[in-house]
Amino acid sequence: MTSVPEKPTANGKIFPTAQAALEGVFDGASVLVAGWSGSDEPEKLLRGLGEIGVGNLTLVCQGAWAQKPGHFGIGDLIATGQVKKMVSPLPFHPEYGGPVKDLWESGELELEVVLQGVLAERLRAGGAGIGGVFLPTGARTRFAEGKELRPFDGKEHVLEFALKADIALLRAKTADTLGNMVYDGTGRNWNPIMAMAAALTVAEVDDVFEPGGIDPEMVITQAIFIDRLVLAA
Repeated sequence: MTSVPEKPTANGKIFPTAQAALEGVFDGASVLVAGWSGSDEPEKLLRGLGEIGVGNLTLVCQGAWAQKPGHFGIGDLIATGQVKKMVSPLPFHPEYGGPVKDLWESGELELEVVLQGVLAERLRAGGAGIGGVFLPTGARTRFAEGKELRPFDGKEHVLEFALKADIALLRAKTADTLGNMVYDGTGRNWNPIMAMAAALTVAEVDDVFEPGGIDPEMVITQAIFIDRLVLAA
């Protein structure tokens, strides 16, 4: 394991603070955020994003169902008013609501609700350099309104365009200094596809090892997709 240097390492990937790792994030940026409802969220990076004060952000994430005391999550970032639009399959808890529901109902936050599988495929297409994909999910529902439809194997499919973003905020268990990453449990859900679908990827990790310190068979996201690293603690 390596300690965090005062300046980025020679390979330029380890940064001493979240604010330093987020340098260059601009007003109006589109941001992918891995994790969900306090689980596997990049809390340090979300807090850093709140502190640098950029606004008019478009946030793409699973949702903001829970706010935990002492934890800075997606809902807390949205509560700052820095997010103008949220793209999510489950933006807020239907019973407990929270800042997402409050800001949406007041007209201060735009919501684009997408089906979870559709969101995953749109991100995958964005990372693979594919312009769009035809999916059966959502056909003959309001999610297909205004979209191109085509039949495949006797089933109606909906054209969904690829989704890419300016920056992705990720959360991993371990990484090496090159950026090869290993996830813990459900961290495998959104992190791998989001890592491929953004122009800049910043990952918050628990531990950082020198190259060779991670079993290559355990690596889920390869270093080529990771631009910056910051330790969670």
